Amino acid sequence: MQGPLQNLEQWDEFVQERYDPNRKTEEFRNYEKATPGVREFYRLNHANQTREFALAKKKQYCGLNTSKMAIWEALEYLNTLVDDSDPDTDLSQIEHNLQTAEAIRRDGHPDWFQLTGLVHDLGKVLWLWGEPQWAVVGDTFPTGCAYSDKIVFHEFFAENPDSRNPAYQTQLGVYEKGGGLDQVDMSWGHDEFFYHIAKEYLPEPALYMLRYHSFYPGHREGAYDYLMNDHDREMFQWVKTFNPYDLYSKSASKPDPKELKPYYQGLINKYFPSQVAF
Repeated sequence: MQGPLQNLEQWDEFVQERYDPNRKTEEFRNYEKATPGVREFYRLNHANQTREFALAKKKQYCGLNTSKMAIWEALEYLNTLVDDSDPDTDLSQIEHNLQTAEAIRRDGHPDWFQLTGLVHDLGKVLWLWGEPQWAVVGDTFPTGCAYSDKIVFHEFFAENPDSRNPAYQTQLGVYEKGGGLDQVDMSWGHDEFFYHIAKEYLPEPALYMLRYHSFYPGHREGAYDYLMNDHDREMFQWVKTFNPYDLYSKSASKPDPKELKPYYQGLINKYFPSQVAF
Protein backbone atom coordinates (compact mmCIF):
# COMPACT_ATOMS: atom_id res chain seq x y z
CA MET A 1 0.00 0.00 0.00
CA GLN A 2 1.79 3.07 -1.27
CA GLY A 3 1.10 6.73 -0.65
CA PRO A 4 2.83 10.10 -0.69
CA LEU A 5 4.24 9.50 2.81
CA GLN A 6 7.14 7.09 3.32
CA ASN A 7 5.14 5.80 6.29
CA LEU A 8 2.42 7.08 8.62
CA GLU A 9 5.02 8.27 11.13
CA GLN A 10 6.14 10.94 8.65
CA TRP A 11 2.93 12.82 9.42
CA ASP A 12 3.61 12.57 13.19
CA GLU A 13 7.13 13.92 12.65
CA PHE A 14 5.79 16.87 10.65
CA VAL A 15 3.38 17.73 13.48
CA GLN A 16 6.19 17.43 16.06
CA GLU A 17 8.37 19.82 14.08
CA ARG A 18 5.43 22.20 13.58
CA TYR A 19 4.77 22.47 17.31
CA ASP A 20 8.37 22.23 18.51
CA PRO A 21 8.38 24.38 21.69
CA ASN A 22 11.83 25.66 20.72
CA ARG A 23 10.63 27.11 17.43
CA LYS A 24 10.37 30.88 17.18
CA THR A 25 6.82 32.24 17.05
CA GLU A 26 7.25 33.55 13.52
CA GLU A 27 8.22 30.04 12.35
CA PHE A 28 5.10 28.26 13.61
CA ARG A 29 3.13 28.64 10.39
CA ASN A 30 6.08 28.37 8.00
CA TYR A 31 5.62 25.09 6.16
CA GLU A 32 8.18 25.71 3.40
CA LYS A 33 10.40 22.95 4.79
CA ALA A 34 7.67 20.34 4.41
CA THR A 35 8.75 17.55 2.09
CA PRO A 36 6.95 17.08 -1.24
CA GLY A 37 5.44 13.87 0.18
CA VAL A 38 3.97 15.69 3.18
CA ARG A 39 2.56 18.45 0.95
CA GLU A 40 1.00 15.88 -1.38
CA PHE A 41 -0.43 14.01 1.60
CA TYR A 42 -2.19 17.18 2.81
CA ARG A 43 -3.38 17.99 -0.72
CA LEU A 44 -5.05 14.58 -0.96
CA ASN A 45 -6.44 14.83 2.56
CA HIS A 46 -7.97 18.27 2.04
CA ALA A 47 -9.29 17.45 -1.43
CA ASN A 48 -10.97 14.19 -0.45
CA GLN A 49 -12.19 14.58 3.14
CA THR A 50 -15.73 15.70 2.34
CA ARG A 51 -18.62 15.45 4.77
CA GLU A 52 -20.13 12.73 2.58
CA PHE A 53 -16.88 10.75 2.75
CA ALA A 54 -16.63 11.09 6.55
CA LEU A 55 -20.22 9.94 7.05
CA ALA A 56 -19.74 7.00 4.67
CA LYS A 57 -16.63 5.82 6.55
CA LYS A 58 -18.42 6.09 9.90
CA LYS A 59 -21.20 3.93 8.48
CA GLN A 60 -18.66 1.46 7.08
CA TYR A 61 -16.49 1.06 10.17
CA CYS A 62 -18.29 2.26 13.28
CA GLY A 63 -20.57 -0.74 13.42
CA LEU A 64 -17.35 -2.48 14.50
CA ASN A 65 -17.89 -5.50 12.28
CA THR A 66 -14.46 -5.69 10.62
CA SER A 67 -12.54 -7.75 13.17
CA LYS A 68 -12.26 -8.91 16.78
CA MET A 69 -8.93 -8.72 18.56
CA ALA A 70 -7.40 -8.50 21.99
CA ILE A 71 -5.88 -5.06 22.61
CA TRP A 72 -2.29 -6.36 22.85
CA GLU A 73 -2.89 -8.47 19.76
CA ALA A 74 -3.99 -5.28 17.95
CA LEU A 75 -0.77 -3.55 19.04
CA GLU A 76 1.25 -6.42 17.60
CA TYR A 77 -0.82 -6.34 14.42
CA LEU A 78 -0.12 -2.62 14.09
CA ASN A 79 3.59 -3.41 14.24
CA THR A 80 3.40 -4.68 10.67
CA LEU A 81 2.86 -1.05 9.69
CA VAL A 82 6.58 -0.26 10.08
CA ASP A 83 8.18 0.60 6.74
CA ASP A 84 11.60 -1.02 6.47
CA SER A 85 12.53 1.25 3.57
CA ASP A 86 12.61 4.31 5.83
CA PRO A 87 16.04 4.61 7.47
CA ASP A 88 14.84 7.18 10.01
CA THR A 89 12.20 4.93 11.61
CA ASP A 90 13.65 2.41 14.02
CA LEU A 91 10.86 2.33 16.60
CA SER A 92 8.10 -0.21 16.22
CA GLN A 93 4.51 0.89 16.79
CA ILE A 94 4.43 -0.91 20.16
CA GLU A 95 7.65 0.84 21.22
CA HIS A 96 6.30 4.27 20.25
CA ASN A 97 3.02 3.67 22.09
CA LEU A 98 4.86 2.30 25.13
CA GLN A 99 7.07 5.38 25.21
CA THR A 100 3.96 7.55 25.33
CA ALA A 101 2.37 5.41 28.04
CA GLU A 102 5.56 5.24 30.11
CA ALA A 103 6.02 9.02 30.02
CA ILE A 104 2.45 9.42 31.30
CA ARG A 105 3.09 6.76 33.97
CA ARG A 106 6.32 8.46 35.15
CA ASP A 107 4.40 11.68 35.74
CA GLY A 108 1.96 9.92 38.06
CA HIS A 109 -1.22 10.13 35.98
CA PRO A 110 -4.10 7.67 36.57
CA ASP A 111 -3.95 4.18 35.08
CA TRP A 112 -6.68 4.95 32.52
CA PHE A 113 -4.56 7.87 31.27
CA GLN A 114 -1.55 5.55 30.90
CA LEU A 115 -3.69 3.06 29.00
CA THR A 116 -4.93 5.83 26.71
CA GLY A 117 -1.31 6.59 25.83
CA LEU A 118 -0.81 2.95 24.93
CA VAL A 119 -3.87 2.58 22.69
CA HIS A 120 -4.31 6.06 21.21
CA ASP A 121 -2.98 5.10 17.76
CA LEU A 122 -4.67 1.70 17.41
CA GLY A 123 -7.12 3.12 14.90
CA LYS A 124 -4.24 3.18 12.41
CA VAL A 125 -5.11 -0.45 11.65
CA LEU A 126 -7.31 1.19 9.01
CA TRP A 127 -4.23 1.46 6.81
CA LEU A 128 -3.62 -2.27 7.10
CA TRP A 129 -7.19 -2.77 5.88
CA GLY A 130 -6.49 -0.83 2.68
CA GLU A 131 -7.53 2.71 3.56
CA PRO A 132 -5.37 5.46 1.98
CA GLN A 133 -2.95 7.34 4.22
CA TRP A 134 -5.01 10.55 4.01
CA ALA A 135 -8.01 8.67 5.51
CA VAL A 136 -6.00 7.30 8.45
CA VAL A 137 -3.78 10.12 9.75
CA GLY A 138 -3.63 13.89 9.36
CA ASP A 139 -4.91 16.89 11.29
CA THR A 140 -8.64 16.40 11.75
CA PHE A 141 -11.22 19.16 11.24
CA PRO A 142 -15.00 19.65 11.15
CA THR A 143 -16.71 18.94 7.85
CA GLY A 144 -19.98 20.59 6.84
CA CYS A 145 -18.89 24.14 7.73
CA ALA A 146 -16.31 26.69 6.61
CA TYR A 147 -12.66 25.63 6.85
CA SER A 148 -10.63 27.55 9.41
CA ASP A 149 -7.51 29.25 8.06
CA LYS A 150 -5.75 27.74 11.09
CA ILE A 151 -5.76 24.34 9.36
CA VAL A 152 -2.33 23.53 7.94
CA PHE A 153 -2.15 23.91 4.13
CA HIS A 154 -5.58 25.53 4.18
CA GLU A 155 -5.20 26.47 0.49
CA PHE A 156 -5.65 22.84 -0.59
CA PHE A 157 -9.32 22.94 0.41
CA ALA A 158 -9.97 24.71 -2.90
CA GLU A 159 -9.97 21.22 -4.46
CA ASN A 160 -12.59 19.85 -2.02
CA PRO A 161 -16.11 19.63 -3.52
CA ASP A 162 -17.56 20.87 -0.20
CA SER A 163 -15.81 24.21 -0.77
CA ARG A 164 -18.30 24.79 -3.61
CA ASN A 165 -21.36 23.94 -1.50
CA PRO A 166 -22.73 27.21 -0.07
CA ALA A 167 -24.50 25.34 2.76
CA TYR A 168 -21.11 24.15 4.01
CA GLN A 169 -19.21 27.40 3.67
CA THR A 170 -20.71 29.59 6.37
CA GLN A 171 -19.04 29.71 9.77
CA LEU A 172 -21.58 27.34 11.34
CA GLY A 173 -22.55 25.46 8.19
CA VAL A 174 -25.03 22.69 9.13
CA TYR A 175 -24.41 23.09 12.88
CA GLU A 176 -25.68 25.25 15.74
CA LYS A 177 -23.52 27.69 17.63
CA GLY A 178 -22.35 26.05 20.86
CA GLY A 179 -24.10 22.82 19.91
CA GLY A 180 -21.12 20.70 20.99
CA LEU A 181 -18.52 18.69 19.12
CA ASP A 182 -20.44 15.45 19.51
CA GLN A 183 -22.89 16.85 16.96
CA VAL A 184 -20.09 17.70 14.50
CA ASP A 185 -18.99 15.38 11.70
CA MET A 186 -15.20 15.40 11.94
CA SER A 187 -12.96 14.37 9.07
CA TRP A 188 -12.35 10.61 9.08
CA GLY A 189 -9.28 8.94 10.52
CA HIS A 190 -7.82 6.79 13.26
CA ASP A 191 -9.03 9.13 16.03
CA GLU A 192 -12.74 8.80 15.26
CA PHE A 193 -12.48 5.07 14.59
CA PHE A 194 -10.81 4.11 17.86
CA TYR A 195 -13.08 6.45 19.85
CA HIS A 196 -16.02 4.30 18.72
CA ILE A 197 -14.13 1.14 19.70
CA ALA A 198 -13.27 2.42 23.18
CA LYS A 199 -16.34 4.47 24.11
CA GLU A 200 -17.95 1.65 26.11
CA TYR A 201 -14.82 1.03 28.16
CA LEU A 202 -12.79 4.14 29.05
CA PRO A 203 -13.60 7.26 31.12
CA GLU A 204 -14.84 10.33 29.28
CA PRO A 205 -11.57 12.32 29.49
CA ALA A 206 -9.80 9.39 27.80
CA LEU A 207 -12.43 9.36 25.06
CA TYR A 208 -11.86 13.05 24.35
CA MET A 209 -8.11 12.38 24.09
CA LEU A 210 -8.72 9.53 21.66
CA ARG A 211 -11.27 11.36 19.53
CA TYR A 212 -9.61 14.76 19.30
CA HIS A 213 -5.84 14.29 19.71
CA SER A 214 -5.32 15.03 15.98
CA PHE A 215 -7.71 18.02 16.04
CA TYR A 216 -4.79 20.45 16.12
CA PRO A 217 -6.83 23.37 14.74
CA GLY A 218 -8.99 23.07 17.86
CA HIS A 219 -6.72 22.20 20.76
CA ARG A 220 -3.53 23.95 19.57
CA GLU A 221 -4.82 26.82 17.40
CA GLY A 222 -8.06 27.69 19.20
CA ALA A 223 -10.20 27.36 16.07
CA TYR A 224 -13.85 26.27 16.02
CA ASP A 225 -14.56 27.39 19.57
CA TYR A 226 -18.00 28.52 18.35
CA LEU A 227 -18.95 24.87 17.70
CA MET A 228 -17.99 23.80 21.22
CA ASN A 229 -20.06 23.85 24.37
CA ASP A 230 -18.76 24.40 27.88
CA HIS A 231 -18.37 20.68 28.48
CA ASP A 232 -16.14 20.37 25.40
CA ARG A 233 -13.97 23.20 26.68
CA GLU A 234 -13.66 21.51 30.06
CA MET A 235 -12.73 18.15 28.47
CA PHE A 236 -10.26 19.80 26.09
CA GLN A 237 -8.03 20.51 29.09
CA TRP A 238 -7.42 16.75 29.12
CA VAL A 239 -6.69 16.75 25.39
CA LYS A 240 -4.17 19.54 25.91
CA THR A 241 -2.57 17.65 28.80
CA PHE A 242 -2.25 14.55 26.61
CA ASN A 243 -0.81 16.33 23.57
CA PRO A 244 2.82 16.80 24.77
CA TYR A 245 3.04 13.10 25.62
CA ASP A 246 1.86 12.26 22.10
CA LEU A 247 4.32 14.64 20.45
CA TYR A 248 7.43 14.66 22.61
CA SER A 249 7.74 11.29 24.34
CA LYS A 250 10.04 9.74 21.72
CA SER A 251 13.54 9.11 23.00
CA ALA A 252 16.64 7.16 22.03
CA SER A 253 16.05 4.46 24.64
CA LYS A 254 13.64 1.79 23.48
CA PRO A 255 11.10 0.35 25.92
CA ASP A 256 11.08 -3.44 26.20
CA PRO A 257 7.60 -4.74 25.27
CA LYS A 258 8.21 -8.13 26.92
CA GLU A 259 9.23 -6.49 30.19
CA LEU A 260 6.34 -4.01 30.20
CA LYS A 261 3.59 -6.26 28.87
CA PRO A 262 2.54 -7.73 32.26
CA TYR A 263 1.93 -4.25 33.70
CA TYR A 264 -0.01 -2.97 30.70
CA GLN A 265 -1.87 -6.23 30.20
CA GLY A 266 -3.15 -5.70 33.73
CA LEU A 267 -4.50 -2.27 32.72
CA ILE A 268 -5.99 -3.71 29.55
CA ASN A 269 -7.74 -6.44 31.55
CA LYS A 270 -9.12 -3.85 33.97
CA TYR A 271 -10.77 -1.73 31.27
CA PHE A 272 -11.29 -3.87 28.15
CA PRO A 273 -12.82 -7.31 27.54
CA SER A 274 -10.57 -10.12 26.30
CA GLN A 275 -11.80 -9.64 22.72
CA VAL A 276 -12.68 -6.19 21.39
CA ALA A 277 -14.77 -5.46 18.31
CA PHE A 278 -12.97 -3.40 15.66
